[in-house]
Amino acid sequence: MLDAVDNMLRQLFITQVPNITSPLQVRFQPPDDDWRTYVTTHGFLALNVYLVELRENRMMRSNGRVREVVGTVINETPLPRYVDVYYLITAWDPATATTPAVEPTITEHELLWGVIAALMAADPLTASKIYGGVGAIPANFPAFLDNAELPTTIMPDDGFAKHAEFWGTMPGNYHPWRPAVLLIITLPVMPPVISSAPMVTTRITEYQVPTGVEMWAEMGGTVTDMTVNPPAPVIGASVALVNASGVALATVTTDSRGRFIFNMIQPGNYQLSFSAAGHPAAPPRSIAVPSPTGEYNLQFT
Repeated sequence: MLDAVDNMLRQLFITQVPNITSPLQVRFQPPDDDWRTYVTTHGFLALNVYLVELRENRMMRSNGRVREVVGTVINETPLPRYVDVYYLITAWDPATATTPAVEPTITEHELLWGVIAALMAADPLTASKIYGGVGAIPANFPAFLDNAELPTTIMPDDGFAKHAEFWGTMPGNYHPWRPAVLLIITLPVMPPVISSAPMVTTRITEYQVPTGVEMWAEMGGTVTDMTVNPPAPVIGASVALVNASGVALATVTTDSRGRFIFNMIQPGNYQLSFSAAGHPAAPPRSIAVPSPTGEYNLQFT
């Protein structure tokens, strides 16, 4: 995830910041002596985009879940948690201030202003816009972020409290304080899908009557076409509940999810016969209500 965001920032800067045109001019290594040597050796203007901190955004935390029925299983996906990613962006000019006419600091300030303008114009960051369309996004980019709007905070009011400490930790002999743009990008952390349980297919209701307890059931299932890939629910299939004497007690039609439901059934042994236009004849399925397996699904094979 972080490497994808790094490359998205690089793409933004080389396309939107004047005088930054090559990926070699935007790097994510520590701004230490090795970095200074890199800039001097190559002799071009450069941006150092250094990841300095990661914090969970607790204000956006939620315990909510999204529930989805897939076939006969209920999947639950917790809502994402969020992480604030802190980047410190500095501008570098390899020139040396040898004469009044050569003032690299001014050029660096110009670069920083270009960075600020590019970030503000692109907020919130959207990969499809930065890369010029979904088709231009790199193959390894997380698909769920293709059109996601990533909120940013550019130069927050409280700044970067550890600025002096940061430069003091750089190895080497000469690392003066440099002006920097602090960028915070809020990223979602997508949790895994949880298969919580098979879908409830039987509901039992008991009634107290003078002779004892009377039990009635409501049961349901799904009709699926297994001859296609992926298997698909069969809409409009006819399903009949047949008793041991071969009498159809009720007939229902599957809904848009291929689901069917029978109400007011007494416990016992039955058969489910089913058919649908365009599908081959299928043998009936023997069932018990309530079912020891907990499901009554039917399939065209």
